[in-house]
Amino acid sequence: QVQLVESGGGLVQAGGSLRLSCAASGRTFSTYSMGWFRQAPGKTREFVAAISWSGGSTYYEDSVQGRFTISRDNAKNTLYLQMNSLKPEDTAVYYCARAIKFPAGRPWEYDYWGQGTQVTVSS
Repeated sequence: QVQLVESGGGLVQAGGSLRLSCAASGRTFSTYSMGWFRQAPGKTREFVAAISWSGGSTYYEDSVQGRFTISRDNAKNTLYLQMNSLKPEDTAVYYCARAIKFPAGRPWEYDYWGQGTQVTVSS
């Protein structure tokens, strides 16, 4: 059983930064690609970023390209999302998930999900 636990969310002003973390249980973290999604109230869950098992390849949704950076530390079983130049439209619950393929930008291409962490960007 894989468990994913996100942390690092909070309230930040527009233009600010946050770094999200996702701690994974189990010994297989380093063999899977991972991703971040977000879901705003009343909207469907949308892809944010993905990273290959080695960290050598990354993939971003257009609206976050150049502002967000996905990374991982396989020795610590941890996935990260560095978010800079935050905008009010980035407000959402952010989820980390384990991918079954790479690149993977659709929810059904992920098999395990965390519980989410709230990010709120004030204007």
